[in-house]
Amino acid sequence: MIRHFAYFVCLTIFLAQQTVAPERKVERSAVLSARDPNVRVRFPQSAQYVGADRWNLYDIADCELHAFVDSDAQKNVQHLYWVQFEGYLPSKPDLAHQYDSPRHTSIGGLDFYVDTWVRSKDEQTQPGSDRQHIEKLIRCKGFDMPAGMMYLRLVHLLDKRKRKELMIIYGEDLSPAGFRAADLSKGGKAFGQWPAIESGLLHRAEKKIAIQQNPGTP
Repeated sequence: MIRHFAYFVCLTIFLAQQTVAPERKVERSAVLSARDPNVRVRFPQSAQYVGADRWNLYDIADCELHAFVDSDAQKNVQHLYWVQFEGYLPSKPDLAHQYDSPRHTSIGGLDFYVDTWVRSKDEQTQPGSDRQHIEKLIRCKGFDMPAGMMYLRLVHLLDKRKRKELMIIYGEDLSPAGFRAADLSKGGKAFGQWPAIESGLLHRAEKKIAIQQNPGTP
């Protein structure tokens, strides 16, 4: 009963904080976007849909995210699939996204910047950030994040103005690899193994994420 009450309170607060309703649609393990960009982003059938959030990120950007997870029977997250559609508000005409990663990959004919990192569960989360929003969403649905995760971020900029982006973040529980986040961070005891580990992370992500451009009406 207490768990159900906590869920109700959490959901009420979550809905009250949404600026506008999410406009993208979800079909099983896929997100369908009619604009900015017009794509279908599909994940493995095992991925469970957690939900969506949409708000003005720091009052400078319209941000809409959707979350899927793979979890065990106790609702411990093993894989995270995070899709985000973001564009600067018309009131901020001089802002543009800045990405400088030299690494790129192509999925579904779209070019993506590639970044990777590790993170422990107890690291501080910036108030109002998209991470805070997705962690709250996951927690409100009764899922628990692992002690440490490794992440891959894919960012596609829609045009030369660089004001709109499609971002996909794929995360994996670190425990099956036998490491903590601190081990694989710079200065950690296993930092030298990170290049091989992140290469495998990218390979698995490219197999799990499928993108279809201009899919039309399903």
